[in-house]
Amino acid sequence: MLDLPILIKALILGVVEGLTEFLPISSTGHLIITGSLLDFTDERSKIFEVVIQLGAILAVCWEYRVRIGQAVMGLTSEPVQQRFAAHILVAFMPAVVLGLLLHDVIKAYLFNPITVAGALVVGGLVILYVERRPYRPSFDSVETITWREALKIGFAQTLAMFPGVSRSGATIIGGMIFGLSRKAATEFSFFLAIPTMLAATVYDAYKGRDLLQAADLPAFAVGFVVSFIAAMIAVRALLRFISSHSFEVFAWYRIVFGLVVLATAYTGLVAW
Repeated sequence: MLDLPILIKALILGVVEGLTEFLPISSTGHLIITGSLLDFTDERSKIFEVVIQLGAILAVCWEYRVRIGQAVMGLTSEPVQQRFAAHILVAFMPAVVLGLLLHDVIKAYLFNPITVAGALVVGGLVILYVERRPYRPSFDSVETITWREALKIGFAQTLAMFPGVSRSGATIIGGMIFGLSRKAATEFSFFLAIPTMLAATVYDAYKGRDLLQAADLPAFAVGFVVSFIAAMIAVRALLRFISSHSFEVFAWYRIVFGLVVLATAYTGLVAW
């Protein structure tokens, strides 16, 4: 394992969180694997992950601040904005229910590099299957979907409670399966991430509040800022990328990365 100063570890993990949170490659999985390599897996690391995740959330809030502002201002008078907010709420509810029921069990038994690697490979194969089947989207924007599609995507998101699946991957690919265009599925994934990740962040922060120490503030600040910047870059790059490309490159990345982790574990090259 690498023995690096804590601020360097914070910078590395901030970059990893920011770049992977909104790509369909599993930020949680990458943080588990990177944290294992950096020997940063103690209880303090868990609250650190909460902080850098908040940085990524705020990045997408800033990127879509105008659209979010429109939704908030139109909640009392504009049917389009009311429907948009209702669909986000409908999609959010499955994660709330199943998250509260399964959160502790999943974190206790599934948060390890081997489990993540297997999920990366399986998820990559699913993305390849979805991208190579006939694809005729019925919805070109998030405003045109119905509550049924929103609920289906919400249930798809719950698959991401299994580390390595990827929350964004589950919602984007789920959206495509249920008739959304790549752009609409990706943007709906971004919007759905805001309440989902905020709820998870608040819940984890409350449970880990006793681990907060003033001495950790510099590392938390570095990770937070770096995660915010990296997430902003990733969100903008992904939107440009999907305008002319499929998600197959992410599928192959997941498969190769997952197989490398499994191979190093099997040969004993890395003691995951």
